[in-house]
Amino acid sequence: MSSSSSLLLQLRGCRLELGGRQVLAPLDLALRRGERLALLGSNGAGKTSLLRLMHGLLPAPGRVLHVLPELGRPPRQAMVFQQPFFLHLSVRSNLRLALALARQPWRLHEAMLESALRRVGLLDQAGQLASHLSGGQRQRLALARAWALRPDLLFMDEPTAHLDPGARREVERLIASFAEEGMTWVMSTHNLGQAKRLASRVLYLEAGRVLADAPVQAFFQQPQGRAVDQFLKGEWL
Repeated sequence: MSSSSSLLLQLRGCRLELGGRQVLAPLDLALRRGERLALLGSNGAGKTSLLRLMHGLLPAPGRVLHVLPELGRPPRQAMVFQQPFFLHLSVRSNLRLALALARQPWRLHEAMLESALRRVGLLDQAGQLASHLSGGQRQRLALARAWALRPDLLFMDEPTAHLDPGARREVERLIASFAEEGMTWVMSTHNLGQAKRLASRVLYLEAGRVLADAPVQAFFQQPQGRAVDQFLKGEWL
């Protein structure tokens, strides 16, 4: 099997209950290397819960990470949250702390810091307090924190929510370039145009159930069922 078709992650009959309420109905899902999966659905559909479950932050019997045959290990993972948390420290120190928590060798930190900040266009802001960054810059710092670990699999929860158009374009540009480097990602979004631009595959959730799972072109051009088609009538680009 080629690396482009290597299985990274599988969910086998995974379901999720929180507080006695079913959040995700039993589902099966296979994610292969090189895919770019957009999760769509209204608020409360289960997108964030599915992201957390896939990343391993929520209990999920039936979640399987596969060993990458060419590397001899499971995929490295990282997650970017909708509202990333930073300590009241400089941009550089926040990133250094992330590298330390990920047990990256200290001797490599400086080179990794510089590379990651240059990658997202924040090298000139390295000495600033993270709390003084704009919303778009904070999200780029969150992406730098994830990218510095060179993950094989990146999860993103609405990474451009509440950003102005210019900042959104910058973040989208980075996400697209990560995919060009071979990174596999899963992203929740309410922006249908964004899913069209960036994703290779779309999964649609409603009330914790998967109602559609299709290649991006087929999802938007072919009937996917009444509920999905009604959702798409509100499409915005």
